[in-house]
Amino acid sequence: MSVFLSKPKGENPKPSRTPQIFLNARLIDPESGRDELGGLLVQDGLIADLGPHLRRNAPEGAAVIDCQEHVLCPGLIDAQVITGEPGQEHRETLKTASRAAAAGGVTTVVVMPDTSPVIDQVALVDFIQRRARDNAIVHVHTMAAMTRGLKGEEMTEIGLLKRAGAIAFTNGKSSIGNTRVMRNVLNYAKDFGALVMHHCEDPYLSSNASMNSGEVATRLGLAGVPTVAETIVVERDVRLVEKTGGRYHSMTITCAESLEVIKSAKARGLDVTCGVSINHLTLNENDVTGYRTFFKVRPPLRHENDRKAMVAGIADGGIDIIVSSHDPQDVDVKRRPFQEAADGAAGLETLLPAALRLYHSGDVELVALLKAMTLNPAKLLGLHSGRLRKGTIADMILVDLNEPWVVNKDLLRSRSKNSPFDEARLQGRVLRTVVAGETVYQYAGHEPALAAD
Repeated sequence: MSVFLSKPKGENPKPSRTPQIFLNARLIDPESGRDELGGLLVQDGLIADLGPHLRRNAPEGAAVIDCQEHVLCPGLIDAQVITGEPGQEHRETLKTASRAAAAGGVTTVVVMPDTSPVIDQVALVDFIQRRARDNAIVHVHTMAAMTRGLKGEEMTEIGLLKRAGAIAFTNGKSSIGNTRVMRNVLNYAKDFGALVMHHCEDPYLSSNASMNSGEVATRLGLAGVPTVAETIVVERDVRLVEKTGGRYHSMTITCAESLEVIKSAKARGLDVTCGVSINHLTLNENDVTGYRTFFKVRPPLRHENDRKAMVAGIADGGIDIIVSSHDPQDVDVKRRPFQEAADGAAGLETLLPAALRLYHSGDVELVALLKAMTLNPAKLLGLHSGRLRKGTIADMILVDLNEPWVVNKDLLRSRSKNSPFDEARLQGRVLRTVVAGETVYQYAGHEPALAAD
């Protein structure tokens, strides 16, 4: 069974005063490149010491956790999470999202402004922070909208929103088609050192389409979105970054051409980064063949060659971060004909085990894979977590890399069950999730059904 410790956690959870020692662990730290057997000491919510000298030596009075040589690494940071709170709590709440995150080894989530109302005002940023402090068991940060109502027309008060606690700015699941508005956003954000994170998909080329354009879409009789719809926006945004000097992140690229644009921009010294969703790393357009709406995501799943290009981008560092692109949708909008169904997939709980497919297949080294989900997003967002270092916050996970299991959507902690990995066989399980030194999730055998929140 799984155990949740439900004491509320917020931005600054109260740390445990009892020292804890994690013995006999395989310590992996993407920042230093550490990969060795050892131990780690937690005191007052911080990492007090770590290394091989602690592998079997427990300080007097410390609570002992025997890791049995399983991986102990930084907790994951998921930089793209949609919840339904406020306004659509039937899809997901901050409480249910945080429970799913904890079970998946995610210790920090960054929530998107795609809510009702949209998070485009200071009061709403404050609302999310207060709700997370009272209900979430992991850290929660907020991305604010960069245009009013995510309509792409009128810029929000970026300076005030950043001062209120917004960690970055985005237009949610929609692109800004107006180039003048996008230029003004980048210019204005630069003055405040704010990060702009953009969903790149031309709204005209992608309108009324539901999957990747190509042979599979033609065979299924579905309207397709060409990869050029993405690349055009990425190319435009990079040109604007070159003119404005703003900080820019392309949220979820999906094709080789977009990756080449980003790599070229980095080579020219531009402050540009990019991410990819776990769906586009592990699935492709062929998964849509059965018209299963759980595979309808945005951007759409691409050709296998593009999936391989994304995997290679993680392996060589061309792609900076991996996100779950968690977008819970209820039955009413998913149980429809494919063309009419809502896009989106629940992904917090399956982010790590799905990513481990790339490690088990030999496509990506474990340290590189974890780096894209821990250290890199921490650096991108200016967080102090994402690494195992003395003095840093003790956000960590204990992982059994090899335990096989089958995903059962009915047992997922997310309020919505639209997982593309439903019934998939995965290898790798989070055994323990620690936030600021306190265990918020512990796995202890088979997973029974949990009562709905």
